[in-house]
Amino acid sequence: MKLGIIGSSGAGKKTVFEALTKNSAGAGHSGESQIGTIAVPDERVDILSRMYNPRKTIYAQVEYFLPGRKSVKNDPNVWNDIRDCDALIHVVRNFKGFGAENPNPGADIVALDQEMVFADLVVVEKRLERIDLDKKRGKNINLEELALLQRCLECLNQEKPLRTDPELAASPALRGFAFVSGKPVLILFNNDDENEEMPDAGKQVETDHVMVIRAKLELELSQMSREEAEEFLAEFNIRASAMDRVIKKSYEILGLISFFTVGEDEVRAWTIKSRTEAVDSAEVIHSDIKKGFIRAEVIAYKDLMDAGNYQEAKKRGTVRLEGKTYIVQDGDIINFRFNV
Repeated sequence: MKLGIIGSSGAGKKTVFEALTKNSAGAGHSGESQIGTIAVPDERVDILSRMYNPRKTIYAQVEYFLPGRKSVKNDPNVWNDIRDCDALIHVVRNFKGFGAENPNPGADIVALDQEMVFADLVVVEKRLERIDLDKKRGKNINLEELALLQRCLECLNQEKPLRTDPELAASPALRGFAFVSGKPVLILFNNDDENEEMPDAGKQVETDHVMVIRAKLELELSQMSREEAEEFLAEFNIRASAMDRVIKKSYEILGLISFFTVGEDEVRAWTIKSRTEAVDSAEVIHSDIKKGFIRAEVIAYKDLMDAGNYQEAKKRGTVRLEGKTYIVQDGDIINFRFNV
């Protein structure tokens, strides 16, 4: 799963990327896009790893993408780089900055939303023109696609991002268009070092997830040793790294959950969409497991912790067998039984 980092010039996108990935976005040629793969912090994986002492411990992962530095003003094509992203992180300036105007977070959010709306409007209008031309030529028309695009056109003409209509934005028939204004958004208000307060950004943030960060501090924190980081956290009254919370929230807005497989060889978190059935979850591990699926031996993470070990959990009856249609829950520990 991949999240694109967007925002107006000077908002701190590069700083956020570097703090998240612990990589320098300045590496390589100027204007070059950057991508980083990050492990999702999960205390449950840590505890399971201590319990099983495996040869390998593997966390769930997400990717962060920082587009190359270029203007986005009134050019819909500049959004093409992030159309394959599953969600967006919008970094919003909420600090004064040397030589900069006072921050106006609400206006910045509206401005970038309008850019995305315009980019999607161009795509919708071009497709509707093509459909109209095909209709005149006597070709068969996909009526479902036409109806959905007309709904998109109505929404966009009202200057509303498509994500304000979640059902429309998530329609499988529109997936190929990769509308940028339909992607889930996490808004990060990038504050001054001493400011922990959420700004008043108006109604623009009501449909989005929002967080306050202090990106410069977080970048410094990401580059420290554990001992230095602990002193730094205490000095600036930071309870924990905001970047860990950003990564977890990224996972959440994508509608993802984790299930675990455990053993002496490996403790691993596997990523699936919420509401995924057991047979489809098995395919995440290997297609052969789905093909030969028999049963899923399942225990909830909390039940295992309460029991203390797997054998005791079995005695308590909290380990159970589930069929193909079982809806996997976040934190399930699963052993798939299969035969191919």
